[in-house]
Amino acid sequence: MSQAVETITVHDAAIDVHAANTIIVGAGAAAMNCAVKLIEFWTARGVENAAEKVLVVTGGLSLGASLMSGSDKQTYYKMGTSPSVPDTAAEFSKSLTGFGCCHGDHALIEGVASLRGFYHLVETGVPFPHDPTGAFIGYKTDHDPYERATSAGPKTSKFMSECLQAKGERMGLRIMDKQVVLKFVTQGEGEEKRITAMVTMDRSQAEQAHHGLTAFVAENWVLAAGGPGEVYKTTVYPRGQFGIHGPAFLAGLEANNITESQYGLASISHPAPVAAAGARKGESYTGFRWNVSGTYMQVVPRIYSTDADGGDEREFLCEYFPDMKSMVTNVFLKGYQWPFDSQRIVDHQSTLVDMAVHVETVVRGRRVWMDFLRNPVGPVGWAEFSIDAAGLGEEALDYLEKTDAKQELPIERLTHMNPPAIAIYAENGIDITVEPLEIGVCAQHMNGGFAINKWWESNLKHTFVIGEMAGTHGVKRPGGSALNAGQVGASRAAEYITHVYEDKIPTAAAAGDALIRAIEKSQGDIERILAADQQAPLAADVLAEVGERMTKCGAHLRSQALAADGLRAAVSQFQSLATTSIRLMAERGKKALPDAMIAWQQCLTHVALLKGICAMFDRGAGSRGSHCILDPNGEPMHPALIDPATGGPYKLRPENEALRNEILCLRYDEAEADLFATTLVEPRPVPDRNLAFEPAWTEFREGTIYLA
Repeated sequence: MSQAVETITVHDAAIDVHAANTIIVGAGAAAMNCAVKLIEFWTARGVENAAEKVLVVTGGLSLGASLMSGSDKQTYYKMGTSPSVPDTAAEFSKSLTGFGCCHGDHALIEGVASLRGFYHLVETGVPFPHDPTGAFIGYKTDHDPYERATSAGPKTSKFMSECLQAKGERMGLRIMDKQVVLKFVTQGEGEEKRITAMVTMDRSQAEQAHHGLTAFVAENWVLAAGGPGEVYKTTVYPRGQFGIHGPAFLAGLEANNITESQYGLASISHPAPVAAAGARKGESYTGFRWNVSGTYMQVVPRIYSTDADGGDEREFLCEYFPDMKSMVTNVFLKGYQWPFDSQRIVDHQSTLVDMAVHVETVVRGRRVWMDFLRNPVGPVGWAEFSIDAAGLGEEALDYLEKTDAKQELPIERLTHMNPPAIAIYAENGIDITVEPLEIGVCAQHMNGGFAINKWWESNLKHTFVIGEMAGTHGVKRPGGSALNAGQVGASRAAEYITHVYEDKIPTAAAAGDALIRAIEKSQGDIERILAADQQAPLAADVLAEVGERMTKCGAHLRSQALAADGLRAAVSQFQSLATTSIRLMAERGKKALPDAMIAWQQCLTHVALLKGICAMFDRGAGSRGSHCILDPNGEPMHPALIDPATGGPYKLRPENEALRNEILCLRYDEAEADLFATTLVEPRPVPDRNLAFEPAWTEFREGTIYLA
């Protein structure tokens, strides 16, 4: 923990002020890599006590997507390293930009710098496997034409975070935990506007007289707090993954592509323990949020549904596929075609599985399960499941034969291919060797985020955005590319900060009266919460309403009417909180203050998301990436996929490919009726400079690479 450099008094409350040259908000794999790189770069440049210039501030050191979420592979996508499969950064950039709305310089940089970041992780201790020659053998992941993917198992990103944090701590890295971001303090206008301070609430001090209010000042800021996963009701994000999008918007950061998120099948958790279908008598199913991708699907488990009490088992997938071979091959393909993909529904493709699960759970109100104790079952007249040319498509059969995974039952195949996939559930109280997993279509990752330049600097100078908060992905991305993007962005931000900006550490005076006003505003917000009457909603009520609305209006299925209604309701909810405030649970008292602040921020965040979706409808958007645009005049998905709104089959509007050439940007503007203003920018092309060595060397020596 850092030492408070100053204490200021605001309305009789003593507020500690912590200082650093660079403050990193967040503690996942991207954040920790940035901290390590800052120290390394400064040390290499001869700066003394480099670690004292860096401070990591986080709401939960043990929380976050890097440490608590993933798939059974937790894929890391990079430039290819298989000895027999050639690859280039130019080809890498094509894979990232191929579906539009992605800046070419980001794509090329993520290719060029990927191996630098990957090998740094290897040397830091992340156990990526290699063969006896030292080659890191790859495999294909979704939307990947090359064998670029690798993995250290289900805990890949957890290993990354832990190894990088341990390295940082050995260097003397300072970390402050349990800090809920309330406000960023800005000074200046236009191009001169920048963040100079931050006000937080220390969860461990919320009951104190000063309510845990804490201040921070810095020259540079790196925002790395992940995505706002809990903005959805149905989500595979780890619990408590709220992000800091609300404060970032209010500070003036511009977002782009926030309409683009990734959804897919995942095990889901329940509001209360329920009896599991197939569970042993007396046991309860607790639930665990985790992507069921990779070998979970490639072992071809049985997928079935039940009523709410776990009875009335039904092989519902049989309604959607013509025969056993088609059905089980598409279940297999969900392993590496895991994300919900609007282009893979019609003609019996793999996302038809997701849509069938959606109809079964959301429309019919049933529950869907993955059972590793039985092979898929078909109706009378279908062939029985078999692992041979008659029972599986060529791609699936070839994979299972190459991996020697032709055992009798799915659990035996899973045990053979990927024991850690079983262990990760066992560690969370679920034994999939004896009980099924309940699954649903869940929000999993935001592809959009805040707009940045080629050095990951935002529209506010001295403020950088990395990890999931950074909007570097376009409409669709290869699986695992997010981990690479986080590592590359962290290194780029650290290099720019240490080579361009001064290494001084400011004092509270540098933030001026703006910091005092921000603390006073936070104190006023707290007093309104403490004075709220019984008419005010609880934080849990606010979050529940936000989650219901986003899952209904802004997830994998979207319609213009629902989005418009959702935006109006979201703005109304946000504005009403300004007058009614949020009340605290009596039994928790002031301990619930941070939750109330977060709920207000989440409400603003979902206004932004819905505003972006409505703006895309105004642009004539069609189905793309991981969401479908529903349109009564569109193309039917499948006769059995019944839309409850029309009583007929779900129909999707085809993609408007012209929109691949424009990126929707969004910025908070309280003068707007719906609080956000939008603009359009054209994706920057992939750089093609092709300098000879000598002029490139000159640019590097003179530092003009940071100006190009």
